[in-house]
Amino acid sequence: MLAISNRLLIPVLLLFFLPGCKTKTEETQPVLQNITESVYAPGVVKSKNQYEVHATVSGLLRQILVDEGSLVKKGDPLFVLSNETSRLNTENARLAAENAAFGAQDNRLNELKVGIDLARQKMQSDSVLMTRQRGLWAQQIGSKVDLELKELAYNSSKTAYETAVFRYNELRKQLQFAAAQSQKSLSISKTMEGDYTVRSRTDGRVYNISIDNGEIVTPQLPLAVIGDASDYYLELQVDEYDIVRMSVGQKILVSMDSYKGQTFEAAVSKINPIMDERSRTFIVEATFTQKPEVLYPNLTVEANILIRTKQQALTIPRSYLVQDSFVVLKNNEKRRVQTGLKDYQKIEVLSGLTGTDVIIKPVK
Repeated sequence: MLAISNRLLIPVLLLFFLPGCKTKTEETQPVLQNITESVYAPGVVKSKNQYEVHATVSGLLRQILVDEGSLVKKGDPLFVLSNETSRLNTENARLAAENAAFGAQDNRLNELKVGIDLARQKMQSDSVLMTRQRGLWAQQIGSKVDLELKELAYNSSKTAYETAVFRYNELRKQLQFAAAQSQKSLSISKTMEGDYTVRSRTDGRVYNISIDNGEIVTPQLPLAVIGDASDYYLELQVDEYDIVRMSVGQKILVSMDSYKGQTFEAAVSKINPIMDERSRTFIVEATFTQKPEVLYPNLTVEANILIRTKQQALTIPRSYLVQDSFVVLKNNEKRRVQTGLKDYQKIEVLSGLTGTDVIIKPVK
């Protein structure tokens, strides 16, 4: 019987103590302190002038001329693609240019020059004969037919001379055009052959090489990433709801996983004016005003862009706000408040509370 009584006694004791177990209510009072409104923006570190290296032609990668981490100058060769067909085309273009060179066509021009000289001599001879016949005809010597034959012969030789000169000039133009055209074709072939050597667009460092020898290269495939060796900036993503509050020069506080517990400073340097439709964000660029000693491209950052600051504002913790416009007083009265600046922990109260009011934290 005693054992049964003890088992019955435990639930009775629990019921006796349960009504006294209440959750402690958190409370606070408004505090005068400085508050800074900021916009959160995630992002990455970028090297200045950072870009992906692409080839302009397709082919097999024959040789990699740089290593990751290498310093390069503008115009330095980076990759060589297989270009046997292009080399042969260039050689054909060179042979055609040599054959079509203006100086190589002297024989054809000289041949026409000889024809011009012969035609000129005959025209001059016929002119003398015609003049002589006209003199005789003026003295009533000879016949009209003889004079007409001499005039016809002169006109014919004159036409032959003018035709010879025209042919010479036309051939000269054609040869000059063919020479210029073949030289242009050779330049195009050399340019196309040069496209098989991929060169650096800027001075900088090779941060990444994403291809191996023997792989197929296309213009769409990135081969490497190159950027400035020491100058970096931030590329931040700002939500479309906050972009209208951004302006160049705004101060930014930056934290990085690579430097835990440290905060660095930057400033907005550029606001790209088009929104990414997929992420609904804008790209905002910033430059470090106080930066870490060592940086690498694509390091992740978390930035707080400072919008405005107010001194000695009446603030409460944001967690004490109900429905964005109300607070609960200690006597359980629900009161409407007008709010102002806010950060991630506190919010400014413009009206509805005084520094002596006690408010309680709503139960979630």
